[in-house]
Amino acid sequence: MAKIAIMGFGTVGAGVAEVLRLNGEQMSAALGEELSLKYILDVRDFSDSPYADKMIKDFSIIENDDEVEVVVESIGGKGVALDFTRRALQAGKHVVTSNKELVATHGKELLAIAKARNVNYLF
Repeated sequence: MAKIAIMGFGTVGAGVAEVLRLNGEQMSAALGEELSLKYILDVRDFSDSPYADKMIKDFSIIENDDEVEVVVESIGGKGVALDFTRRALQAGKHVVTSNKELVATHGKELLAIAKARNVNYLF
């Protein structure tokens, strides 16, 4: 089973969660392995969200969970998103991002970390 974590629950992060919810079975069948959303990282309160049981505020939970294989970075910017992306890659997790600013300013470094850890950094 491939466990996924989403960082950021704005338009993009929420959209990824919905795609997984609505199309997870088809994606799992195509992948040949079940996909499962384990965490959503965001500092805001989403207690009324249908994903409330997956919400966390501490990135180290994702970083230290060996079950999480893929991290979707949709925080944006290059501050905390850079720190969390570096740490996820160094922890041996594949990272997929929609963050153009992060890729433009730090893509070479992040791709090098991914290569050294034998994971993918996709954008």
